Amino acid sequence: MDAGSGAGPRPGRDRLDVPSSGARAPVTPWARFSAWLECVCVVTFDLELGQALELVYPSDFRLTDKEKNSICYLSFPDSHSGCLGDTQFSFRIRQCGGQRSPRTTDDRLYNSEAPLSLQKESAHYFGYVYFRQVKDSSVKRGYFQKSLVLVSRLPFVRLFQVLLSLIAPEYFDKLAPCLEAVCNEIDQWPAPVPGQTLNLPVVGVILQVHVPSRVDKPESSPLKQCGQENLLPTPLVLTSVHELDLFRSLQPVLTHVQTLWELMLLGEPLVVLAPSPTVSSEMVLALTSCLQPLQFCCDYRPYFTIHDSEFKEFTTRTQAPPNVVLGVTNPFFIKTLQHWPHILRVGEPKMSGGLPKQVKLKKPSRLKTLDTKPGLYTAYAAHLRRDKALLKRLLRGLQKKRPAGLLTALLRRHLLELTQSFFIPLEHYMASLMPLQKSLSPWKTPPQIRPFRQDDFLCSLEQAGPQLTCTLKGDWLGLYRRFFKSPHFDGWYRQRRKEMAHKLEALHLEAICEANIETWMEGKSEVEVVDLVQKLREKLVRAQGHQLPVKEETLQQAQLYIETVIGSLPKDLQAVLCPP
Repeated sequence: MDAGSGAGPRPGRDRLDVPSSGARAPVTPWARFSAWLECVCVVTFDLELGQALELVYPSDFRLTDKEKNSICYLSFPDSHSGCLGDTQFSFRIRQCGGQRSPRTTDDRLYNSEAPLSLQKESAHYFGYVYFRQVKDSSVKRGYFQKSLVLVSRLPFVRLFQVLLSLIAPEYFDKLAPCLEAVCNEIDQWPAPVPGQTLNLPVVGVILQVHVPSRVDKPESSPLKQCGQENLLPTPLVLTSVHELDLFRSLQPVLTHVQTLWELMLLGEPLVVLAPSPTVSSEMVLALTSCLQPLQFCCDYRPYFTIHDSEFKEFTTRTQAPPNVVLGVTNPFFIKTLQHWPHILRVGEPKMSGGLPKQVKLKKPSRLKTLDTKPGLYTAYAAHLRRDKALLKRLLRGLQKKRPAGLLTALLRRHLLELTQSFFIPLEHYMASLMPLQKSLSPWKTPPQIRPFRQDDFLCSLEQAGPQLTCTLKGDWLGLYRRFFKSPHFDGWYRQRRKEMAHKLEALHLEAICEANIETWMEGKSEVEVVDLVQKLREKLVRAQGHQLPVKEETLQQAQLYIETVIGSLPKDLQAVLCPP
């Protein structure tokens, strides 16, 4: 495993030792490639070493030994899965050794406009895997075993799965030269700009994708045919860059989808034991997507093995289980994680009477170390009653062979409306804590955002609770009380308070720009005037860094005010404030 050893910065990237396949992109080497992917890895099975990192491309991308080790083990199904043929799945690992390259302006701009749930990760890498295991008499073990892995900080699981399905078979046939050509093609792609529909050419196919934006309406499909008549070949249109087939993934747990939504909302520790990395990763990603567009604030691992560097951390019994959703395939985890409060055991999808067989709710005491049957093993009692009408509609649709996309849309809409019904009262109460705009004075420090008082919020539910938008009955108050203790309340509150603080600062800047600066300066000392210049400059820097939601005219007016104020000062002070 000598490829890409050591952690460090990334200078200009080298290519593979193969002939060049095209012109390089201008400006920073591999800048466009880096907007989508961190690197591409090839993992193979070595008789002496086991899983080994055969190749990292671009070759100068630095992975730590821990990261390389994790990628190697997570890129192969473990021996219990018995995956023959081609298999696709995904994993997520912690980035070791801190952030090794500063966030670019493009990254900050992307994150400022992308939905919170689709922002670029700063502390984790996603690994998207295409694994092939086929009989091969020319190999000592009798099998060809190799994985092609795309490593990215973007959670675009659908896009990267499709990309792998196009490039992996080509790579397994043609090897290094093919990978060089593909990476050069990706290096010509436009950057992922939220709100834009992009055409991405690769291996003779044009992928047409819409990059989601914060201003997109939930459940809308904003993908427009963008100049398609001029494109040859006709684009392969992806309806989503990140959404999997939710209905297919959650099919064995449809009767418990409400309970699982609550467990996700509360950030409860959950183990998903599945028969393969594909089922494991798709189930974990489906569960963590149940809260969209809310950001999932807990850790989650779509596929996790005993070789992972966090294995001891997650399995220790000396402290409470961490707020993590773990996807595993090794039955050994049943014994190791018996102390976890919620374990979901799913098997291969099975049908019973034309309908998907549902796992049963079981007490944790019934969990057996060996031969554990499928089921949701938990003592948790759901606060909300099950939506039987939804279940009937889904199962009826399945019996009548409705399109899978229709059933997924129905399920996703239900979860979205459930999440919105829960959060609308929180949003309304939070908005009431914002100082009134008329209380802002341009020349005084703006008033503080009032503190969130849980009892006051709970009292407001009688008049403005989730019952206004949701027909589900149950103990909503009890659910909110548990939610207040969860990582998701903390994550949501911090984000909303930060947004409100930025909004308050933007309104204050607008108030200053609408006031008469010359009237204010009358009778003011030089110290007061210099202090105003410094404060205006600080606000301007934050606003220009896309941290404050202000209009361009406001920025121009603020700059004009700064120049006016500086012009009123003596020459010596002007020289200090505006050095040559």
